[in-house]
Amino acid sequence: MNQLKQLFSNPKLRSFVAALILVVTVAVFVRFFTQHPQYITSLRHIKLWQVLAIMGLNMGAILALVFVYTFTLELCGKKIPLREQFLLTAYSSIANFFGPLQSGPGVRVVYLKTKYKVRMRDYILATLIYYGMFAVICVLFLVGGSRPWWQTLLAFIVVALASLAVIRLFISRSAKKGEAMNLQLGAKTMFGLFLATLAQVCFITGYYFVELLVVKSHVSFRQAIVYSGAANFAIFVSLTPDAIGFRESFLVLSKRLHRISTPAILAANLIDRAIYALFLGLLFLIVLAFHAKDRFKKPSDLAQ
Repeated sequence: MNQLKQLFSNPKLRSFVAALILVVTVAVFVRFFTQHPQYITSLRHIKLWQVLAIMGLNMGAILALVFVYTFTLELCGKKIPLREQFLLTAYSSIANFFGPLQSGPGVRVVYLKTKYKVRMRDYILATLIYYGMFAVICVLFLVGGSRPWWQTLLAFIVVALASLAVIRLFISRSAKKGEAMNLQLGAKTMFGLFLATLAQVCFITGYYFVELLVVKSHVSFRQAIVYSGAANFAIFVSLTPDAIGFRESFLVLSKRLHRISTPAILAANLIDRAIYALFLGLLFLIVLAFHAKDRFKKPSDLAQ
């Protein structure tokens, strides 16, 4: 196991695996849509209101993420202006989609550490708390929308305990290195972080629902809730931009829960990424309009 960890700690190997997954996923998409051209034809009939609805819900998810990051920073005892938080969130989202691997968090860490002296250990711990809340909400969406209450409760307990175990492991390892944690775990901040995380997942569920309606008109909102719960877990293992390949795998493996066919999954994800790329392009224009380049330096400059 240690040898495997050392092997995947190699940046070149991780980049190769990410590129391989990306190529395989693109090949699967091309093969599928070559054999099923009717799905490409159906994509041409997306209504304008559907595109606008998906983009509007994406903006809602970004705004919810702004507050997620705001409360995460408050756990570290830091605050930055809301406008600057929005610009940084937009910039990291763009980097996360178009950059190699998961570039967005790296952009945030470098910027916050350099300009606001945020301790990296504190910020990582605060982020783990956010991820724990995100995982718990997603498992409730995944299992709660498709299984009996006792199975939902069991899944909730398992994921909550697993999240706590990861957090405690990180704290204990830091303590062994003599690095004490210094988070401000106020009830108001924790509750605000939970609500912002819940809002983020709800907005994501909303635009998944609209995308599924485009390709499969008889999908229920309950199915979309389960679908969203499965799709969101891809964030924890994604090596590719926007979890390409991983999200589709999670959704296909969970078909028995959300009961959405593989063709609909592939078509909906094609719509999702096409519109999200367009949305990020518009978001970049908003960043330019706010004169983001004048407000903070490039991440490469900050790292020097």
